Parts: sequence; structure tokens; C-alpha cells
Amino acid sequence: MILVAFPDMVALTDRIARQLSARACPLEWHHFPDGESLVTLPDGLANADVAIVACLRNPDRIALPLRFAAETARELGAARVGLIAPYMSYMRQDARFQPGQAVSAPLFARFLGESFDWLVTVDPHLHRIVRLEEIFPIPAIRVPTASQIAAWIVRDTPDALLVGPDSESQQWVAEVAKMAGRPHEVLQKTRTGDRNVQLSVPQHVDFSVGTPVILDDIASSGRTMVQAVERVLAAGAKPPVCVLIHAVFAGTAYEDIAEAGAACTVTTDTIPHVSNSISIAEHIADAVQQVVLSKPVKGA
Repeated sequence: MILVAFPDMVALTDRIARQLSARACPLEWHHFPDGESLVTLPDGLANADVAIVACLRNPDRIALPLRFAAETARELGAARVGLIAPYMSYMRQDARFQPGQAVSAPLFARFLGESFDWLVTVDPHLHRIVRLEEIFPIPAIRVPTASQIAAWIVRDTPDALLVGPDSESQQWVAEVAKMAGRPHEVLQKTRTGDRNVQLSVPQHVDFSVGTPVILDDIASSGRTMVQAVERVLAAGAKPPVCVLIHAVFAGTAYEDIAEAGAACTVTTDTIPHVSNSISIAEHIADAVQQVVLSKPVKGA
């Protein structure tokens, strides 16, 4: 198997390749002055199982180069071409909330399915979509992070009191709390805009007997996490540890969370960032083995 990494995914790709005993190669991505891209793939792809490794943190920028890479791998003789996307975008818009809006989740899923034979991604931001197979026309595996996060908490914050900032975080917080054997509470959120949120006050966790750990899947604008930090501190807790699956951090979100009073912010390595402390390479490798061993050649 050959893993072909987009530039920002080289380090994670190397870790996954070691788990798979696979060959890891960088993809060359040239940007022309007029905004067009040229991707160049490595030699030796004929008859190989190829996986393109790309983070979809900036999906509009990478979508066409990603498709060019997949189709070029196929033209160069790859037996199968899969996508390892540690962070998957465009999953939250799964309904038409206002007249005329695009329902982006299934559209983007079909776009990727036209070029790839399979997909492996890590804890995508799903709402009403229960399983990835509902929208992807190819085998699509979700890699869970709960066990890795729980192990980190047990090792680094054994007195953790887990807090979910909103109902959407319930699925991760409850599972991690159960695995780590720690109590948890989920706050209620009211959103009035992309950067305007109001959270409820914690009521059911005794912050005098442990370290608050605020857990969510992503922090984009960072406003939800900032207010969660403020609510926890106002409840008399010590500075909380913030744990996020995906380090999206638009603008100054990472700095804003620290300024709000967080002791530190910890993330997995799905998106390269200074906060990466929890690696999910082994779990991604397990999922890749599962899908590659079970998936026939597209069209066969």
C-alpha cells in the first residue's frame, strides 16, 4: 500500500504508514500565480492500493487538487484509490434551513465518491446523519476518538470532571466519561449567530473535588468554548482543561480560549496544530486495514 500525503499531512501520514508497514510519499502541490494548482504524484503507483491523505480544514481550497490527485493516481494505474481525511468538512449542513440553501453534506459526499473507492475519517461533525453510509456512495468508516481521549484523561487528568458545552457534545462527553470512569455534565446552548452563543451555568458537578475538562469535537470561532470556560470559572472551578477532537481554530480562536482562562487546550492530530497531544494514527491505520481488506475494485 502507498500513502500519498498532502503537504500538511506528512507527519501524520508517516505515523499511519508505520502502523500499516506501508510506503509514505509526499504529494507535490504547486500554486500558479493565477490561483490554479498543479499536483504531482510519486512514481510506482501501478497496481497499488493508494490512499490520498488530506485534511479538509479548508475544503474549498483543496477540493479540486484533491480530485486531481485521485484521478491522476487512477490514470497512473492504481488498483484502488482511497481517501484518508482525518478532518471532514461540510457535514453540518445536512438540511435546508432556509429557502434556497444548498444541502451541502450529501453534495460534498457525492463529489468525493465520484473519485474515491473508500473513505476513512475521524469523528465527523454529524447532526441528523447517523451513519456516513447514508450520504456517501462508497464505503465510509468513522474512526472514533473516545478511547484515545479517555486514555489521555486517565493518564494526565485523573481527577477530571467532564463538561460538554452543548447538546451536540453529548455523544462524545458521555462516552469519554464512561470510559474514563469520571462524572460529566452537558450545558445548554442558545446560538444567535456565527459568533454569538449563550450557555447555561453548570449545576450538577461539584468542581471543588476535581479538574474541569471541557470536551467538544471542534472549536471554529471558539465562542462556545470561551463561554464554557467562563461559565466553569464562574461556578468556582479551577482553570479548566479544554479538549477538542479537531483543531479548527478560525482566526484567534485558540488564543481567545487561553485568554478566557483555560489552563491549556489539547487536541488530537487530525489537523496539525501546536496543541496536538493525542495521536489517532493507530486507529486510522486499523480502519484503513478494515476497508482495504473488504472493498473490491470500483466497478468490478
